[in-house]
Amino acid sequence: MKSMSVNGRVPLIEMTDVGKLYGNIRALQGISLKVGAGEVTCVLGDNGAGKSSLIKIMSGVHQHDEGSYKVEGQEVRFGSPREALNRGIATVYQDLAVVPLMSVWRNFFLGSEAEKGNGPTTQLDIEGMKRTAKSELLDMGIDLRDVEQPIGTLSGGERQSVAIARAVHFGAKVLILDEPTSALGVKQAGVVLKYVVQARDRGLGVIFITHNPHHAYPVGDHFIVLNRGRMIADRSKREITREELTSLMAGGAELEALSHELERSTDRSLAAVGQQLEAEAHELGIGTPAGGA
Repeated sequence: MKSMSVNGRVPLIEMTDVGKLYGNIRALQGISLKVGAGEVTCVLGDNGAGKSSLIKIMSGVHQHDEGSYKVEGQEVRFGSPREALNRGIATVYQDLAVVPLMSVWRNFFLGSEAEKGNGPTTQLDIEGMKRTAKSELLDMGIDLRDVEQPIGTLSGGERQSVAIARAVHFGAKVLILDEPTSALGVKQAGVVLKYVVQARDRGLGVIFITHNPHHAYPVGDHFIVLNRGRMIADRSKREITREELTSLMAGGAELEALSHELERSTDRSLAAVGQQLEAEAHELGIGTPAGGA
């Protein structure tokens, strides 16, 4: 029996108690999540939380060792990223796989070039690829001056946006974005977040991997927080505020305990300094010793 999501549809991706081992190192344990069409699922965590391991399992780079991984209700165990891509799961990594000196349209079709003609007369459909790249980018709200310009001349946010539009064009149902805003300024991060919403509104299931709750909260519909390979939160947007999400990311309980410990340590240090100063003053005959007449 296929498991159903909250909205009554089969999830595009469903993981149940997924675990991953690298030798004796347990990178992931008990990860369960669902990704629906037209939703942005944000996976948050600090360095070492397990985000990279989760991406690699979803995208077919690695296989899970425990639990189940389903795509549109069917159990899968991908042997390569190509297998995941064939099932509609596209990953846009933080270090974009682009050739900076190549034009935008060449990068858009890199590895999937369109051809025209048959047999010995087959040739690249250069004009068709230019038109398609321009059209697809416009559909995503990306209005470039010229798709002939080298992609390396674009800003970081624009390059991310081209990668998103490319994935949509080639039939992605699920779009995994690996820290797309981490190296960007405020304005460029805003550009990328706008296209994340565009992809969601076109019916894709978007998985937004980030360590920044301030970028995740405005666009997210669901939030998964990882810590040392385990899930510590699984909340919909109506169940959590931005402040609560930030506190979870920052390790709110741990920080509070640390704050109390630092306060106690400071109080003890100040008390010790006060006793020392009082003793020295007494030796020098300055002031009146405590309890004196």
